This record gives sequence, structure tokens and C-alpha cells, in this order.
Amino acid sequence: MKKRILIALAVVVGLVFVLWLGLRGYIAIEEKKRADAPGNAPEYDAKNLEKHPDSPLQGKTILFLGSSVTYGAAAEAQSFVELFETLDGVQPIKEAASGTTLVDKLSITALIAFGDGDSYVKRLKAIDTNAAVDCVVCQLSTNDAAMKYPLGEISSSEELSSFDTQTVTGAMEYVIRYCQDTWHCPVVFYTGSYYDSPEYAAMVQRLLELQEKWDIGVIDLYTDAAFNDIDADTYSFYMYDPIHPTKAGYVQWWMPKMERELIEFLTGNG
Repeated sequence: MKKRILIALAVVVGLVFVLWLGLRGYIAIEEKKRADAPGNAPEYDAKNLEKHPDSPLQGKTILFLGSSVTYGAAAEAQSFVELFETLDGVQPIKEAASGTTLVDKLSITALIAFGDGDSYVKRLKAIDTNAAVDCVVCQLSTNDAAMKYPLGEISSSEELSSFDTQTVTGAMEYVIRYCQDTWHCPVVFYTGSYYDSPEYAAMVQRLLELQEKWDIGVIDLYTDAAFNDIDADTYSFYMYDPIHPTKAGYVQWWMPKMERELIEFLTGNG
């Protein structure tokens, strides 16, 4: 019996290793394809862009919490985070792990493929509570929609212990309350640009409802019809796929709106 157990364990380990090798090979090929996308040309590298003079964000420490879109998965790891750093002089804390979710569950796929499958909630709690954070910007994760995690209900309470982090709504409320309690700073959520997903549309609507409860900032790229009204050729240049922008997509499409609305929210000029 003991011998059989050892053999079974060896088989499982071997299968996991083969799966890991396969995923790493696929990821390497996909990364090369993404790097060669026209929207990732060198002129869109943050280092080649002109800094915005006298930015109101200069010197602010902003914690960016998210997954692949915050990471810049289709843009050689350059997202709006690096743009805020280079263009506006922001001091970023970038906590982004591809394939992870708001809902407090481990993503085995993200763990195997990228080395970190922890949820937004778990990674948030690992950040230095003594850090001088001026603002938290959190991604409304498309991964929760893809995995069809339950939306949940808005809590009647504002107590941290009352939120069901096994639901999207509970996880969002937890992030908001935790950041307010820990760093006493404004919290801003941002959505992705429009793509066809009833689950994500419901998450965006719930976020707007939470905005009323918590008085948080929301940079809504999803429901802004004028923002999303671009031609097909421009869209394919800006977006590697329906979720992930290229460098050009961040620089020329997402960043101007995100920068403007974040400044308006933090300065009270919105």
C-alpha cells in the first residue's frame, strides 16, 4: 500500500511538472506575440514619453492593486502604473498578479503559470501597514467575471468582519474598508473598457452602487459610450484582446481618462 501511494504521488508530481512546462512554453510564445504587436512599438515605452509638468500627482504614493491589466500583461509589463510614475511623478506600489481575483480564493492556474495565485484580499493584507499611502487604485477584476464567481449582496454594515469575501461584492467592500482603516486614504476603483460580458456588466453596476455607499472614486471605462466609440482598426491597435491593452492602448486611450479623473477625484475638482 505504501509503495502504491508513493507511486501515485510521483505520478501526480510528474503531471504537475509537465503541466507547468507546457504552461511556461505557451506563456513564452504568447509573450513574444504580444511584444511584437504594433501597439507595443518602442515609441510607446514610458521612458520615451514627455513628462507632464506640474502634475498634482507629483510625489504621491499610490498603491495599485490588481491583476493582469494592472500588471500590463499584453504590454511587456508596462501599464498605466508606469505611466503615472513617469509622466506624473507618482511613487507607485504595484501589487499586480495576473490571473488573480478579488474573491478571496487561490487561483491554481495563476500560481502555476505566474508564481502567485493569491487573491487581491490576501495580497492587500501582506502590504506594509506603515507605508505612507496617499491613495489606493484597485482594478475591478475581469477574472472574477470569467470564473463566474457569485456577485453577492451589499452588506448593511461597514464593519470589516461583516463582508463575505467569497463573493465579489464582499471582497470589494473588504478592500475599501481595509484601505480606509489601514492607510486612511481615498480609494478608487477602475473598470476595463467595454467587452461583452454580462457578468462583468453586473460587477460594474454593483461597483457604482458601492460608490454611493462608500463615497469612493470610480474611473468607469466600461459604460462610457463616448470613450468606447472608436473604430475597429484603432481598437485592434489599442487592445491586444478584449481585456488587455497594448502600450499604445494605455498611453493614448486609457491613460488620458484615468489621469484626468484621478486628479479630479483627489483634488476635489470633479
